[in-house]
Amino acid sequence: MRDNFRRNRKVCQMCAGKSVDYKDTEIIKKYISNDKGKILPRRATGACSKHQRHIANEVKKSRFMALVPFVK
Repeated sequence: MRDNFRRNRKVCQMCAGKSVDYKDTEIIKKYISNDKGKILPRRATGACSKHQRHIANEVKKSRFMALVPFVK
C-alpha cells in the first residue's frame, strides 16, 4: 500500500546538461511563477541546491536588464 504513494524524484535539468542563461527569456520564465513573478522553489523546479542558486542569480540578472518584469 505504501508503494502507491511514492513519487518519482525530479532530476535536475542543469545536471543533465541543460543550461540557463539570463538572456534566454523563454527558459527564465519557466522558473518564475505566473501570478506574482516570484522565483519558484526547488521542490517545484526539481533543481539541486547548487543549480537553484544559479537559477536565482540568472533570474535576478534578467530582471535587472529588463528582459523579464519584476512583477506580472
